[in-house]
Amino acid sequence: MRTVIVCASVSHGNTRRVADCMAQVLGARVVSPEEADPAELAGADLVGFGSGVYYGRLHPRLIDLVKGLPSGRGRAFVFATSGLPDGSAAPFTRPLVRILEGKGFAVDGSFRCRGFDTWAIFKLVGGINKERPDARDLTAARAFAERLLDGRGPES
Repeated sequence: MRTVIVCASVSHGNTRRVADCMAQVLGARVVSPEEADPAELAGADLVGFGSGVYYGRLHPRLIDLVKGLPSGRGRAFVFATSGLPDGSAAPFTRPLVRILEGKGFAVDGSFRCRGFDTWAIFKLVGGINKERPDARDLTAARAFAERLLDGRGPES
């Protein structure tokens, strides 16, 4: 299965660590939004899109990349790391999932975990979630990728 993971990991490498764990399971190549080749993404069997959360949203470079992709078909998944928990009523990944679905992708699910965050006031106390993503988070990321590999989709 040809898999590519597009990852915008800017601040502390949190999201890249998650992407690398998933890539090991999926045999995927991890690229930044700037390195992503739309032709390669179109030819992949599965494409992952991930980012840290900035001001309650996924990174604009990732969103812009997805908005610029041509419509087509294929499988995708979304993942994110965040210092703060997202609301179950409006998860951080939902807007990107909607854009992907509007482009014709079948989105097999999304994965989220906490990450080290030194944004604004958190910097004054040395940050929050200093050890995140931790071993449990990375194990959960691997399990999520295994479900994608097996074609089982996300757990309910």
